[in-house]
Amino acid sequence: MKDLDSAGLDCLAALADERSFERAAQRLAITQSAVSQRLRSLEAQVGQLLVVRSRPLRLTEAGKVLLRYARQLQALRSDVVRELGARVAPHERIAIAVNADSLATWVLPALDGVVQQGLREGFGLELVVDDQDFTHDWLRQGEVLGCVSTVRQALRGCLVQPLGVMRYVAVASPAFLQAQLSAGLTAANFAQTPFLVFNRKDDTQSQWVSKAFGVRAPRLRERFVPSSEAYVRAVCMGWGVGVAPELQLRPLLASGELVALRPEVSVEVALYWHQWKLVTELQAAPARVALLDQIGQALAVGARRELAQA
Repeated sequence: MKDLDSAGLDCLAALADERSFERAAQRLAITQSAVSQRLRSLEAQVGQLLVVRSRPLRLTEAGKVLLRYARQLQALRSDVVRELGARVAPHERIAIAVNADSLATWVLPALDGVVQQGLREGFGLELVVDDQDFTHDWLRQGEVLGCVSTVRQALRGCLVQPLGVMRYVAVASPAFLQAQLSAGLTAANFAQTPFLVFNRKDDTQSQWVSKAFGVRAPRLRERFVPSSEAYVRAVCMGWGVGVAPELQLRPLLASGELVALRPEVSVEVALYWHQWKLVTELQAAPARVALLDQIGQALAVGARRELAQA
């Protein structure tokens, strides 16, 4: 196979991000016809269909393989441009996937230095949010170059490092306890008690109940609140029992706005940082660390500062 056309790879990445030919063309500042032509040329090079032209469009398995390569090529190009002292193209950015609870607590402070540097040098950072058990899928499919995940094993071609442990505890508002759980949360009443759940991927509440009461696969009365900040606010408003990161709850527990239930029981979630290995000349230049490595280093430092270390 000949060297893959970089313009075609850029089109593939834009299509993966924008999910339409029109928006991809706007992003790349070219016509839709040019996007289609470059994609067809790339498909002819590899002899396979790369994009299913549906609404929204989606990548084939071969397209996902090339997307991983396109993302890495863009990251390497950004590093070279930065090393030369120029500004990165405005549409280019590095995407990483993080879980919502980390984003609501320690990730933003950890990445602040990298983002401020990006404002000066022109590169962009995109944060993709998913459940910590599923962020790894974004990495595998080539949608992102790094992820915070509960998966311990590295993909082939990736690096992995432990970040720390997020401790989840059960809480409720004093008003909710007085009205609904005057005798406390017990094995006899948990099934009738509303539990707040982030989304249908979230099983932290079930894990906590299983650990607290020795019940296998408990069935809960679930109320879904798909935002970390809104989730904690809903617990404060008395919508039900919540199981959330202790790091996020500390000021509310200290002020008495929330009360811990069975504080000796917790769910520990170990987090890991995964990133693709990018082979670049910059690795030999200590004065300039590759951007993806900077992101990983910043997350590791921030995690050590805020998370429990196992």
